Amino acid sequence: MAVREVADPVPAVGEVLVRSEAIGVGGVDAVIRRGTLGGYGFAEGLIPGSEVAGVVTAVGDGIDPSWLGRRVWAFTGTSGGYAELATAHIDAVTALPDGLSPVDAVTLGSAGPVAHFALAHARFTAGESVLVRGAGGSIGIATVELAARGGASGVAVTTSSPERGERLRELGATLALDRAGHGGDDGPGAYDVIIDIVGGNDLPAFIDRLAPNGRMVLVGVVAGMPPADFGTHLMRSFQQSRSFATFSLDAVPVAVRNAVRSEQFDAAVERRLHPVVHEVLKLDQAAEAHRQMDDGTVFGRIVLTP
Repeated sequence: MAVREVADPVPAVGEVLVRSEAIGVGGVDAVIRRGTLGGYGFAEGLIPGSEVAGVVTAVGDGIDPSWLGRRVWAFTGTSGGYAELATAHIDAVTALPDGLSPVDAVTLGSAGPVAHFALAHARFTAGESVLVRGAGGSIGIATVELAARGGASGVAVTTSSPERGERLRELGATLALDRAGHGGDDGPGAYDVIIDIVGGNDLPAFIDRLAPNGRMVLVGVVAGMPPADFGTHLMRSFQQSRSFATFSLDAVPVAVRNAVRSEQFDAAVERRLHPVVHEVLKLDQAAEAHRQMDDGTVFGRIVLTP
């Protein structure tokens, strides 16, 4: 990763130009940079980053000029966010409520809706037990809070240290396990719902932690892709009717995801949801942000500011 001067982007038809005040550093950024998703066509020269918050400074053809000067959160796609200026399609823009900072907006803007719809995709209902694998990041934290708020009988988390476990308890977790899912002897041996942000070689072991009729939803692969034969763990427990699914926000209608994001932004202003910011760094320290993510030391989200 290197800092470069590039030409200012120009909003195309249906787009707005945002002067960034905060830029979210997401797990998908690291996965792209590591080459885990190399088969999807990412190449050298890519400007990382998918979400920014700031002020609309220009609009493309077809956009109501009333957007000019408004504070917004914007999704830039799989690239373009780590910049002073970024473009986004108007369908991927959400106005910020008074009282919500740009830093909190990029901490919650993608993570909160992913957590909400992942739980819905898992058909989570009140009274069920939930395990959040990889709960120390912004998606995991949001999932913990939403599951607890939704009436889970218990919310277990995997995390890298007892200290992180305690912080997650403050946000609604009831049981803290290590990264392998061990510890907490008083906890359930199986879970109705597992939300997995990690993936990687250990994913099959967590399929084995599903209760009968249990559902696992994979929303990230920060540890890499699962082994090719992970489905055999489902087949070995055929009579328990366990299920596995992937989830991406791309599968949710734009208007629906935007409505949920707006509701969550309001909830953050009212302190019913709690964006957790690990550190705020300057934009030219993006490589340092990724080093910390690779080291596994980030709790919450790192945010960049121009």
